[in-house]
Amino acid sequence: MGISLQPHAVRELTGLGLEDVLAATGVATAEQVYADGHGERRFAEEAGMAAGYQWPQYAIHRGELQLLLLDAVREQLGPDAVRTGTRLESFADELDAVRVRATDRATGLPATIEARALVGADGARSAVRAALHPDQGPMRWSGVRMWRGVTESAPFLTGRSAIIANDEHNVQLVVYPVSARRPLVNWVCLAPEAAPGPLVENVGWNREGSADDVLRHLAGWDFAPLGVDIHELVTSTPAIFEYPMVDRDPLPGWGRGRVTLLGDAAHPVYPTGANGASQAVVDARVLAKELAAGGDTAAALARYEAARIGPTGDVLRANREMDRSMRKREGRDPVAAITDKYRQTTGGDVATVNAGA
Repeated sequence: MGISLQPHAVRELTGLGLEDVLAATGVATAEQVYADGHGERRFAEEAGMAAGYQWPQYAIHRGELQLLLLDAVREQLGPDAVRTGTRLESFADELDAVRVRATDRATGLPATIEARALVGADGARSAVRAALHPDQGPMRWSGVRMWRGVTESAPFLTGRSAIIANDEHNVQLVVYPVSARRPLVNWVCLAPEAAPGPLVENVGWNREGSADDVLRHLAGWDFAPLGVDIHELVTSTPAIFEYPMVDRDPLPGWGRGRVTLLGDAAHPVYPTGANGASQAVVDARVLAKELAAGGDTAAALARYEAARIGPTGDVLRANREMDRSMRKREGRDPVAAITDKYRQTTGGDVATVNAGA
């Protein structure tokens, strides 16, 4: 599936020397076009370097991003730096190290791993977070269901445009190219189907969806003015996945001792704002900086948490507010005001990002 890297995340990855491989892999988004279900433009804004940032904004296939990061880690730290197929069962933070009890998924054999620190970067349904916060309760469901897919499709508009469209029923469709190597287009359909509330188990997660389920929400939609055939886009998608749109209320603290959280494990957010992955990248930079300073590991993790828990909480709340604002607006309310407020609130405006360390 596709993922968006905002300029503040690309800044960090550029600092790791990944600018060339990012440019060769992803699509540097040039504009975001807001439209209605009939393909009529409501508003458009420039993105990335076209908007004045010193770094691009990239749309990229999630798998391709993971592989290029994996290659970079192995190049820097050696071929055995990453162990895959290992499920965390439990952990103990002891005086000299964190000891993790794990299971090899392929063989079922147990394994014990010792490390200076344990960072739970294991997603919105984090096992590390559940162990640290056993009373956290279920995730918070927005009442919106999402269908996602990637398919080969002809370029549209500038070839580097993202389309965000809403109709009068609060159904949203987001479409953007994600690969510099192949004509791949990512799309996401979001449709409200219930009142917000706790996520229940039968809502489903990452299960297979169908083109018919998506198209019934897009009946009457027409993106011909934008150069996109919606029916062809959806029906040509080889695999469609279905998710509830969820987040969690901010935690008062992430970790303890030598154990902490990062990314969606710490602060899962709505996709509104396309900022979740970028915040995880910034988390990692701050975490690395504090650990590299040396000294006590637990103190370094505490400094990392103190630096990031406030800003990521701001992003979570801003994503909720942006989602509400985009859904409740009437007629041709100024999308520009909504998106500008979001960037100012989350520190993603041009001046702040360009002045960043």
